Amino acid sequence: MNSETDLMNIEKIIPENIKKLKPYVAGKTIDEVKNQYGLKTISKLASNENRLGCSPLVKDAVIEALDRIQDYPDPVAGKLRKTLAIKNGVSEDEVLLAAGSESIISLLCRTFFDTEENAVTANVTFVGFYVQAGVKGVEIKRVPVTDNYGFDVNGMLAAIDERTKMVYLANPNNPTGTCLTADEYRKLVDGVPKNVLLIADEAYYEYAASNPNYLSALKYRRSNVIVLRTFSKAYGLAGLRIGYAIADKGLIKEMMKTKLTFEPTSTAQAAALAALQDQAFLENSIDVVTKGRERLYHFFDRMGVKYCKSESNSVMMILENEDKAIEFTQRMLEKGVILRRINAFGLPNCVRITVGTEKEMEHFETAFRHSISI
Repeated sequence: MNSETDLMNIEKIIPENIKKLKPYVAGKTIDEVKNQYGLKTISKLASNENRLGCSPLVKDAVIEALDRIQDYPDPVAGKLRKTLAIKNGVSEDEVLLAAGSESIISLLCRTFFDTEENAVTANVTFVGFYVQAGVKGVEIKRVPVTDNYGFDVNGMLAAIDERTKMVYLANPNNPTGTCLTADEYRKLVDGVPKNVLLIADEAYYEYAASNPNYLSALKYRRSNVIVLRTFSKAYGLAGLRIGYAIADKGLIKEMMKTKLTFEPTSTAQAAALAALQDQAFLENSIDVVTKGRERLYHFFDRMGVKYCKSESNSVMMILENEDKAIEFTQRMLEKGVILRRINAFGLPNCVRITVGTEKEMEHFETAFRHSISI
């Protein structure tokens, strides 16, 4: 390291597909905004977290799990795996646990993609899929969303070619909150070739389940469909990182080969088991989001703001252009309301608002009125 000949040429050792990736840019934390602007009240409505927190049962379970923190976690999460299998009406060997949906997406990419294969998805969807597919150097065929920000089923089916290995569907979608109708989903599933995997990412399933026109992938199963679920949203366990996949046992068997051995952690497994026992908390979380979405719709209607109706725990505002979105989110930030500009998702003129508690929504509305020039 003392001479020029000892210096590493980083440019030469980094693969081209990694050079093209952009690192994830997280939103500001509550403490950062408090310190930067000298504010006492902060409403963090940027990250689609559960603003109610989590079930009190979870905290007790995590504390108890700490007594075994010196031991490696169960690599197959056997107890939780069995519980989820019963809950979802599948066999245990059709369930896989990992550190959140994004970890499973990474697992899918390293398990199933070969060289010269591609994936089909929308041009506006969860950025985690773009990143993890990009890590493998996979070509992503991005089909434009429809005029109402929904998935274009016909367009996605038409984009599938002989090199397509995977179709990725976030249903409901992030960041738009839109979802396919039952008929649209059936058409997509029936149209995807049997040798192409359909990834049905249902991170926001709990918020959409009561919609009679929403069809979960588990209610219309095919052997080439892999369903993703998470405890990060409705259950409020985003900080512990735990999610699961349900798929044909043959697919799960192959995924088990490439899964990181000791994920999810012992504390995450204990937390998820406890969360599943508290139905009242889950129902309250869903109720808060359902009412909060309606509140946002009525507020935006009164204020003359364009938005997209949602089946997730957020609502997407549609502004005139990117400059307006930048200005608006900055003004709101200065008033203690943290929002998410979704330029990284492919919509630079839009802003995503997580549905929060009643107090947080009041804060949002008050701050918004002071930004009315937007």
